[in-house]
Amino acid sequence: MRIGELATKTGVSVRALRYYEEQELLGAVRSGGGQRHYADTAVERVELIQLLYAAGLSSRTVRDLLPCVDSGVSTPQSRAVLAGERDRIDRQIAELTRAREKLDTIIAATSAPNPACPYVN
Repeated sequence: MRIGELATKTGVSVRALRYYEEQELLGAVRSGGGQRHYADTAVERVELIQLLYAAGLSSRTVRDLLPCVDSGVSTPQSRAVLAGERDRIDRQIAELTRAREKLDTIIAATSAPNPACPYVN
């Protein structure tokens, strides 16, 4: 499939797909006219890249881990990196949970109208 079709199927911009290719996260075959052509598996790859980015992994970390994903084989080092990233995400989840609980407390404590509040209609 061509780059525009991959962008449409994944909801990722053409610019981002080009960046993924520059970062060696995504591969394409060039046609005689220079157009990029992606395998059908590229949709799943882009979705994985997006998920890992959303989780806060850097391009370098993603690039280093993709060969393990592709081969289904990892090393002690790659497992340690993944475990470290999982622990970081767990800490972020805990922080966000505390923030949500604090907001719930504030909402409950401030349910009465207050003209001093800048959000009064």
